[in-house]
Amino acid sequence: MPKKRKKKAYKHPIPSRNELLTFLEKKGKPLRIKKILEDFGLKGQRMRSLLEDRLYGMVRAGQIIENRRGEFCLMAKLDLVTGTVSGHRDGFGFVIPDDGGDDIYLSAREMRPLFDGDRVAVKVVGTDRRGKPEGDLVEVLERGVREIAGQFIRERGIGIVIPDNARISHRILVGKGEAGGAKPGQVVVVRILDYPTHVEQATGKIVRVIGEPGAKGIATEIAIQSHAIPTDWPKAVRAEIRKFGKTVPEGAKQGRVDLRDIDLVTIDGADARDFDDAVYCERAGKGWRLLVAIADVGHYVEIGSALDKEATRRGTSVYFPDRVVPMLPEVLSNGLCSLNPKVDRLCLVCDMRVSETGKVTRSTFVEAVMKSSARLTYGQVGDFLAGRPKHGVPKQLQGLLRDLQSLYKAFAGARQRRGALELDIPGTRFELDEDGSIAAIRVVERNDAHRLIEECMIAANVQAAKFLRRHRIPGLYRVHAKPDPERFAELRLFLLSLGLKVPHPDHVKPEQFNRLLQQVKDRPDSVSIAMTMLRSLTHAEYTPENIGHFGLSLDAYAHFTSPIRRYPDLLVHRAIRHVIRGGKPARYAYKLGDMERLGVITSAHERRAEEATRDVEAWLKCEYMENKLGEEFAGVVSGVTNFGLFVQISELLIDGLVHVTSLVNDYYHFDSGAMQLVGERTGRKYRLGDTLRVTVQRVDMETRRIDFALAKEQ
Repeated sequence: MPKKRKKKAYKHPIPSRNELLTFLEKKGKPLRIKKILEDFGLKGQRMRSLLEDRLYGMVRAGQIIENRRGEFCLMAKLDLVTGTVSGHRDGFGFVIPDDGGDDIYLSAREMRPLFDGDRVAVKVVGTDRRGKPEGDLVEVLERGVREIAGQFIRERGIGIVIPDNARISHRILVGKGEAGGAKPGQVVVVRILDYPTHVEQATGKIVRVIGEPGAKGIATEIAIQSHAIPTDWPKAVRAEIRKFGKTVPEGAKQGRVDLRDIDLVTIDGADARDFDDAVYCERAGKGWRLLVAIADVGHYVEIGSALDKEATRRGTSVYFPDRVVPMLPEVLSNGLCSLNPKVDRLCLVCDMRVSETGKVTRSTFVEAVMKSSARLTYGQVGDFLAGRPKHGVPKQLQGLLRDLQSLYKAFAGARQRRGALELDIPGTRFELDEDGSIAAIRVVERNDAHRLIEECMIAANVQAAKFLRRHRIPGLYRVHAKPDPERFAELRLFLLSLGLKVPHPDHVKPEQFNRLLQQVKDRPDSVSIAMTMLRSLTHAEYTPENIGHFGLSLDAYAHFTSPIRRYPDLLVHRAIRHVIRGGKPARYAYKLGDMERLGVITSAHERRAEEATRDVEAWLKCEYMENKLGEEFAGVVSGVTNFGLFVQISELLIDGLVHVTSLVNDYYHFDSGAMQLVGERTGRKYRLGDTLRVTVQRVDMETRRIDFALAKEQ
């Protein structure tokens, strides 16, 4: 029998990115595309086109750059820094480097050709007046926005769109015949035709009219457009979800642990529609058995499917006061995946044994089928735990809730002992009229039901992180670095001025933050101090490199409990499923490089969602305060600057500015260490945490700013 010839591995004719980087490094000088084609023996227009695609992909990634002579150069050889532009309403901006280094200041002149969100290469040319690195623009690698929401106006017959995004200080010129039927004053979407240069303004074409300012839901529409949040489902996704019914197929339940006889319950907000998680607790010896069952999204969203690609593109569900932009289509998010009561659902369960001291001593992950016994709300459970008679909790579940409450107390004790941050800051709920306008703003205090569920979810998330670490499989950890030394140094000066004992920035630990919070908890300015401390912390993010979680004082933490609304949780589910089905890490679909890329993407999408919801909330707060002009409120100084005081109205958690010119007639000097303004003539001091009475003086919907004045000489 003739021997089979071994097939040679197919080699793509176009060199890989790594091969091109090695080649340019070896050559030691910038090269034109013609020379690169010759040296790699590539001929013909098709090869040239393919090589150009790869080279320009490397340019967009910030690996190389094309100079003005059309030569490709290694970025590292030019001492250039690549990053994303963050604009400022006053025209200047910063580059946030890809490698996580210090932000680089860009003057208003350097920002002229740039929009907020652009990826650029800059050269550090010196330092600004505060000693921060300052850069000159070398190249725009990739444009961050192609369409911008804003208000259409006409000045001397010329059409102009003023971007709603305050970080874009450009005005977009709209040529004759490009207005798309928009009328002056309307809010529109403009597509950029020509980006700005150092000498010319941007031009664009209006492609959609959002509506009149103040129209129902317009704030959300603007935020969705401004932050490029995807809302339409691609055709491929719509085709893919047609196969899903309203019930779980019997075949999908086979081979799973059957938990349908266990009283798993969901506990969420009264307005929640997608239920990711359910819990069950019972006494086990001196401790407890805790089940945290999470919707098995991974069963329905296959790796590489159209659904998966769209979920990656969205990254997270975005919760606005008037609507939700979901990560997954409704047939899954509110249907098959949601742990609705009294119906069979697939789930991934973390089964834990917890000691009487609140320590998880053993945990296993299993694929299961469940049937939620009830959909409970935080209000119901909070009322029951507080002993209020009209709670509405079914009798058969009351023992379960008491066991959960005792478990929570053990978890809370363990949390306190390890020194996790205790920032129990109240939130706000926006109540809208039928026409979508703001009717009321309510301060929502957290109760034991919120804390109970939070601790159960933290326990499951910790076990998921330890599982990833133990099996050495690529996954995304939720990491939180120690406070930025510079920010903490500023905070330290302020806290020292209050007479508090504050650790050195090099030795700060979460429990020391807690001790500080305990020292000020009875002060009227406790919320302001807590918010100031919170602002000194870095933002948590997703990365495959586990550096622990400072705020929770944990050495390993991952997000596992919300895969319906967060893509990182779905990735953690996939890793766990791969292992419990007997898969080896080496044969897992994702590699470390994939996780690094997905960590950057999902962290950015999380920030995008936060910024978009913050924009809408700021709009609604301004809309609400427009009807309160001249009214008087009690407030607390929440921030101090050289130009005035930020005051937060206590009953609404709304901030506004008391400009320095509104204070008692004097020259005021800003003491940054003590966070106070001091009058030169009167000696009058206004400091962070002071209680004041203010009147609403002015509301600017365009800039989302509220101005206060002191109610009387204070």
